[in-house]
Amino acid sequence: MPTAISDLHIARAEPLPEPRALRDALPADEAAAGHVARSREAVRAILRGDDDRLLVITGPCSIHEPASALDYAERLQPLAERLKGELLVVMRVYFEKPRTRMGWKGLIYDPALDGSGDIGQGLHEARKLLLACARMGMPTASEILDLVTPQYYAELLAWGAIGARTVESPLHRQMASALSAPVGFKNTTHGGLAAAIDAIHVAMQPHTFPSVSLEGQAVAVTTTGNPDGHLILRGGSDGPNYDAASVARAAKALRDAGLPERVVIDCSHGNSSKDYTRQPLVAADVAAQVAAGSPVPCGVMLESYLVEGRQDLRHGREGLRYGQSVTDACIGWDATVGVLQGLAEAVAQRRRVNHRDS
Repeated sequence: MPTAISDLHIARAEPLPEPRALRDALPADEAAAGHVARSREAVRAILRGDDDRLLVITGPCSIHEPASALDYAERLQPLAERLKGELLVVMRVYFEKPRTRMGWKGLIYDPALDGSGDIGQGLHEARKLLLACARMGMPTASEILDLVTPQYYAELLAWGAIGARTVESPLHRQMASALSAPVGFKNTTHGGLAAAIDAIHVAMQPHTFPSVSLEGQAVAVTTTGNPDGHLILRGGSDGPNYDAASVARAAKALRDAGLPERVVIDCSHGNSSKDYTRQPLVAADVAAQVAAGSPVPCGVMLESYLVEGRQDLRHGREGLRYGQSVTDACIGWDATVGVLQGLAEAVAQRRRVNHRDS
């Protein structure tokens, strides 16, 4: 008998649908595609300083319950429409969760929330939700964590993120160079900015790397580079970095690197010291900077859901509270409305300040 030297730790291998097959089963019609394209261009205009509105990315820490996520989107869309003169609101729709050790990995990996790992079904549910949001006119954003799954859904995103744990990864920087949407790069978990700034530069360049085609074939992809990379300040173990002094240091670091002095500020994670109730306080500080006339903060991120806080995931969906996170704790709907209104008022005040000074 030949000596076994491969697949020694593979318990099972199940085929996934070709990316094109899922796209054909859940197609983006012209109306949805047009909405995505317009939303991306609006994000780009803010990042480049051509639009003085504030980009606000708000939504659940992770999607575990498509029904309540759609409920959230249906509430968010009219609020976004009401505040569209000051804010460009994009819904956070995160399907993959990076884990430091172990834990639920997200809707794509485990849609039944029971460890069964039906990735094919997870991809189907993820794409279905993104299409529903596009059809109601709600732009969406997600962290790009896996190197294969974006082929199944990323063309529906208005904005993407590379997280603090993967910002140093050469593979993720290459992938970002291929993405069609603007991409934000978070500072590292320790709080350092250098890796994210390097990542922006790397993603702007052309790359050739192995990937998977829409037909499911292994291919070598050559990219043109993504010109819309930008910095996300999310705090870190060294402390928060949302305050005016930290934002000024980030602006200088970007300027010294030859990049636009524009940052998106994450109100959660290290900036809230992992206390979800502090997110409105962080947003209020950012709003004060904006109201004083600063052009550097061009966006804000919030972890928000229908019900505040979080709940433990036991086994499957049984016993879960509707509309409450099973990963990081989120602010609730009423608090979200208040934060967005405060940010909109800050943009209006910045316009008055800039008009007075001009």
